[in-house]
Amino acid sequence: MNKTFRNLSIIAAAIVLIAILVVYAQRHPAPPQQPQGETTMIDVSNEALIQSVTDSDFPTLQTLLNTGTYDINAMNSKQETLILIATHNNNVPIAQLLIDKGANVNLQDAILDSAYLYAGAQGRTEILDYMLRHADIDFSVVNRYGGNTLIPAAEKGHIDAVRLLVADPNIDINFQNNFGYTALIEAVALTDGSEVFQEIVQVLVDHGADTNLRDNSGKTALDYAQERQFATMIAILQSTKKDI
Repeated sequence: MNKTFRNLSIIAAAIVLIAILVVYAQRHPAPPQQPQGETTMIDVSNEALIQSVTDSDFPTLQTLLNTGTYDINAMNSKQETLILIATHNNNVPIAQLLIDKGANVNLQDAILDSAYLYAGAQGRTEILDYMLRHADIDFSVVNRYGGNTLIPAAEKGHIDAVRLLVADPNIDINFQNNFGYTALIEAVALTDGSEVFQEIVQVLVDHGADTNLRDNSGKTALDYAQERQFATMIAILQSTKKDI
């Protein structure tokens, strides 16, 4: 009798233990098994991304983008995006990688520079070319002077950037900024009239720049050329000037 009672007690204890284990397993499920050979994705910090781009560290950036979840439009304290930092550095491989990963080239920093606007204004020609072919550009975004990127590109003498931009049908060659300046007016009024600017004036005119447009002072590009005695520019502008 005692032996039978002991057996029943053992069975009852075993049942209770099993029940406890079942409840514990339900409340504490085992983590899912990682498939063999698959890399665990990590949440990449913005600081790590920004540092790798700032340092022009392509291998580290590529590793971060390939093995983690991340914000491709992460910004530093100056509101500069990763793609803008890469454009500042004129780092073509990093800029191309970021664009391929979907970086927004239109986001502006604290002084209203975007990667696209900066690339044109500062003659980052390889990056600009890649943007025009692969990025989703918002051509309505303007710089702090209210202008498009063609205007400073012309004024700063970046002839290759000017050629790229005027060849794009989305670019308004006659866009006027807050001062009423077009790319053509700035290429005359704010330059020394040297050979590269003569070439830029010719390129702009050849692509349909309106020589009759006036700035906020009421002056045309020809008016400025005559005031500053830029003979070659005068000849270019007079040869194509339309009747008002």
